[in-house]
Amino acid sequence: MNRLIVIFLSLALLAACSTPSEDSHSYKSAKVHTELAGLYYQRGQYGIALDELTQALSADSEYAPAYNVRALVHMALRENKDADVDFRHSLSLDNSNSDTHNNYGWFLCQQDRAKEAIPQFMEAIKNPLYATPGLAYLNAGLCSRKAGNNKDAEFFLQKSLQVQPDSTQTLFALSDFNYANGRYYTAKKYFAALEQKSDNLTAEQLWLGIRINRKIGDHNTASSYATQLRNRFPNAVETQMLINGK
Repeated sequence: MNRLIVIFLSLALLAACSTPSEDSHSYKSAKVHTELAGLYYQRGQYGIALDELTQALSADSEYAPAYNVRALVHMALRENKDADVDFRHSLSLDNSNSDTHNNYGWFLCQQDRAKEAIPQFMEAIKNPLYATPGLAYLNAGLCSRKAGNNKDAEFFLQKSLQVQPDSTQTLFALSDFNYANGRYYTAKKYFAALEQKSDNLTAEQLWLGIRINRKIGDHNTASSYATQLRNRFPNAVETQMLINGK
């Protein structure tokens, strides 16, 4: 599960609620600095991101997206108490922001607080204007699986696929979920759909394909995936597992 779970977060820097001060200099300054912080966060330049966020909040201390992005930076730095405070404050300023609900839910999930996390994902989905409900359903599914609740995990993953049928992340999650539960032909079905929609399979995906096809006795396909894994990802952890006979 540790390698399956990828942090599916979103910055949504332009998603703050409309306020009368949107045309003010302070609002615009906070927005620009927060957007810059988001870019530095994505590049892993966390110190610069925090500097930009300090400037954003100096300009407008009630600019909710700045607290969301600062929470993401704290999360990346494993400063969990600070991340929790910032997520909560961002939502206290703008409780309608689905992306912040989604991000906070993922944070809570990583803290093994699934009972608190799932309602955050559901809050994100409740918003009819939320552009990526499939992402929140996917995160709810992964979080439920992490907590050992397979029934809810499967329900949420299926809902994710319903609202976002082309999601390779969800297809991979469903394939991996079914493999882990011994439903190898169902896992292969989802993996085939994943392969059809992917230009290039990742090392993690190829390793899953190898294991699925080994279980159902399709050694030719397993061998083909193994060749791709060795050739394309010689230094990957999955390649080492293949070499070591895992």
